[in-house]
Amino acid sequence: MTKKYNIAIVGATGAVGEQLRYLLAQSKIPYDKVRLLASSRSAGKELSVGDEKYTVEELTADSFEGIDIAFFSAGGDRSKEFAPKAVEAGAVVVDNTSAYRMDEDTPLIVPEVNQEAMDNHHGLIANPNCSTIQMVMALRPIEKAFGLKRVIVSTYQAVSGAGTRAVLEMENQFRDILSGDAIEEPKILPVAGDEKHYQMAFNVLAQIDKFQDNHYTFEEMKMTNETKKILGRPDLPVSATCVRVPVVKGHAESVYIEIDRDDVTIEDLMAVLDQADNVIVEDDVNQQVYPQPVNAVNRPETFVGRIRQDLDVKNGFHLWIVSDNLWKGAAYNSIEIAETLIARNLI
Repeated sequence: MTKKYNIAIVGATGAVGEQLRYLLAQSKIPYDKVRLLASSRSAGKELSVGDEKYTVEELTADSFEGIDIAFFSAGGDRSKEFAPKAVEAGAVVVDNTSAYRMDEDTPLIVPEVNQEAMDNHHGLIANPNCSTIQMVMALRPIEKAFGLKRVIVSTYQAVSGAGTRAVLEMENQFRDILSGDAIEEPKILPVAGDEKHYQMAFNVLAQIDKFQDNHYTFEEMKMTNETKKILGRPDLPVSATCVRVPVVKGHAESVYIEIDRDDVTIEDLMAVLDQADNVIVEDDVNQQVYPQPVNAVNRPETFVGRIRQDLDVKNGFHLWIVSDNLWKGAAYNSIEIAETLIARNLI
């Protein structure tokens, strides 16, 4: 008889939580009970998982009794406070925040890339940053085939990565500007809680998360450090510039790589990427075919195109990588982690 698992979703009312609820119902996870958890403000709301309705409960230290798998997507502070309590209660936590990603004992997992790193988990698995996930989906098969010497990435990240309130603020700005009205004073982007905020509509912001002492943002350092950890390459040179663009959903990245060999062609790279799990090559310059965020929405795959050899560096290549930041970049990868835990008998 197939075992059924009791599931908790922490942050069930948020942007990622909404996708988790939808994808759980579509998943291979045989589940029985579902507990939707959020703040006291959201307690009592009715939300659906598939055809079933559930009442949202307030997140407390006792919320995880009888839970087998707990998905966390309610911010790093909530994860730091409650994830250990979930593990203590016997649940395996799949955490979608940055709280534990760089902890030495916490596996940082993209199932298509490094699922074997879960084998010795201690009850907590970290889901990587959205922009990191789609990049390593393309980098891993290239690295396996040709080696990898250097990575430089510039991102074009959708506003939904900053949460539902950021999307609503941008939409209101678009509405006001197109109606000829003055916009309200921005309160969320680039970083909620910071002193200064900027208009997102018809604008581009070269800041995602807080600036660090080295002048990179926290988002940029997440991409750098997480990529090295996932690939198991602590000495790999990785540099990121992360930019917020006025798109609702779907991250895009311009990635420059240098590989170990100088005899590799564009066609060689395409062939390797074509064979990679959940990677789709969209690259036909004669037909103007290349990945676009609008076509990646609600898709689990990572799309790669605009593959070019550098004009001056023989072992250098440029890639354009696109994925749905709330699906593969967050909820879908989390569901995949849970499915893989079950498939590998790790839960």
